[in-house]
Amino acid sequence: MNNLRVSIVQGETRWHDPAGNRSHYGELIAPLHGTTDLVVLPETFTSGFSNDAIGDAETMHGPTVAWMREQAVKLDAAVTGSVQLRTDAGVFNRMLFATPDGGLLHYDKRHLFSFAREHERYAAGHARVIVEWKGWNILLQVCYDLRFPVFSRNRFDVARERLPDYDLALYVANWPAARSYPWKTLLRARAIENLCYVVGVNRVGSDGNGLQYSGDSAVIDFLGHPLSEATDQEVVSTMLLQAAPLVEHRARFPALLDGDAFQLGTGG
Repeated sequence: MNNLRVSIVQGETRWHDPAGNRSHYGELIAPLHGTTDLVVLPETFTSGFSNDAIGDAETMHGPTVAWMREQAVKLDAAVTGSVQLRTDAGVFNRMLFATPDGGLLHYDKRHLFSFAREHERYAAGHARVIVEWKGWNILLQVCYDLRFPVFSRNRFDVARERLPDYDLALYVANWPAARSYPWKTLLRARAIENLCYVVGVNRVGSDGNGLQYSGDSAVIDFLGHPLSEATDQEVVSTMLLQAAPLVEHRARFPALLDGDAFQLGTGG
């Protein structure tokens, strides 16, 4: 593992305006060319978190997927974030991971936010997705997934010679300001219990439902210490994740070896 440069993009997403959001976020990330390895955008960054946006959900052949791929090439970095995407199986809150070599992977949000009736309109994903980038194994997660530690539990990967199966967990979100304390607390908990770095990227501003967002995007190290914390303003910041301290900490404090063995079901 080499060190990894990660850029958080905490933006004020426009309500139900995919073209406007692509333009806005494109301007925010353009200066990152040559300075980063991974760009992280918020959840549903083309529309905001909205059940009504389902009617305008794109397909994998639509403009937003093409835009993500273009940005990865322009920046010479991986670009990730979630959007509503329609498939034969329904509309998913899908986290895309585009790389400059043309690669495109995705994770479909597993835990739908029934409090906001997300489960009535969107299809739930089932598979946990870990991508490899620049020698790092990276777990993809979306917003409400943060509240379910079993799903994100780091496990040993036989193919990695008994190393934990991921090194960095990404959480992209539209997490309202009213619940900012759980957001900040759970990001730290996921890092500590999984002996990994955690990056959480939230939005700011207000949405069409009148919800306020305080941002609070953060980069957390494997001890739960914040390496970077944003406030409630638009910000793009880049943090260097150092590989050696992570490897050393896992060797010195191999707590995962004492964890419970289990198999994860699909929940139906």
